[in-house]
Amino acid sequence: MRLLQVMAGAQHGGAEAFFERLVGALSSTDIEQRVVVRKDPERVARLTGFGVTVSTLPFGGLLDIYTPLALRCIAKHFDPDVVLTWMNRATRMMPRGNHIHVARLGGFYDLKYYRECDHLIGNTKGIVDYLIGQGWPSERAHYLPNFVTVDAPTPPVSRDSLSTPEGVPLLLSMGRLHTNKAFDVLVNAMAGMPDAYLWIAGEGPERLALETLAYNRGVDQRIRFLGWREDVAALLAASDIYVCPSRHEPLGNVVIEGWAAGKPVVAAAAQGPTELITDHENGLLVPVDDADALAEAINGLVADPALGERLSRAGAKSYEAAFTKDVVVQRYRDFFDQIMAHR
Repeated sequence: MRLLQVMAGAQHGGAEAFFERLVGALSSTDIEQRVVVRKDPERVARLTGFGVTVSTLPFGGLLDIYTPLALRCIAKHFDPDVVLTWMNRATRMMPRGNHIHVARLGGFYDLKYYRECDHLIGNTKGIVDYLIGQGWPSERAHYLPNFVTVDAPTPPVSRDSLSTPEGVPLLLSMGRLHTNKAFDVLVNAMAGMPDAYLWIAGEGPERLALETLAYNRGVDQRIRFLGWREDVAALLAASDIYVCPSRHEPLGNVVIEGWAAGKPVVAAAAQGPTELITDHENGLLVPVDDADALAEAINGLVADPALGERLSRAGAKSYEAAFTKDVVVQRYRDFFDQIMAHR
């Protein structure tokens, strides 16, 4: 089959990272792919490294008439069986044609952008329930989770390189520095964990506010703001506990990354982490926006290494059961076969 994937995402982000992983994984199958993205030399280089043809388009605002016309030409020339669009803008701009149009949603988006699609994918069961609740036909709403890849054993980032002492509890958290991610709650929780150090990997509009908060709470000397990082595996290898403090998190892909790295995970009970984690079985859940509860849960893990080991083992089993590359790629292939059979 021929698959055209269209991504109009930003330079960084969870959906963008999974899009690249999925393109790479499908490139090793018998599916013939072509992809269309915004101009981003680094992303284009990574995608072409998978052996796929990459086109770049502007994906501008409402006055951008070039992108839809170019997409029509690309689709006519490539003649895909399935077009998979990512996010609102790519979906809205993709013209109809002699193909099955599928859109993948990683959040609770306004369905006005998706009415012309044939099928919708939600990467959580909660998103699929939302689609059906908004009136989308249940037989055309499908749950297909993300996967994360486990690299070969990766040397950990040197703690000394980030001015972090050996022997102290090291927390890691990753994501866009946005209010939805609730890094402010984690910074406040650090006041209740006087021995712990924290690495935050990510960038965004809240960075200055978070740095100011850390200074005002007197914890800035134990927090490292790392910016966007490509060495996620090495950061995870260096850490002791992964923390997801988000107040709004449709999926919690970072929870799966923590599991895959064999780390105990502590998360706020937003929708995505709650769907993934069974409290005290494969992770710890705390109330959203509760810095004291977050600090208490992490302190409990530090004080009880056996609990951390048990949670790590169970998290790894959860990852192996549902979120490996092989499992998820097979689910995508089965899905494509299913919708093409009923075309």
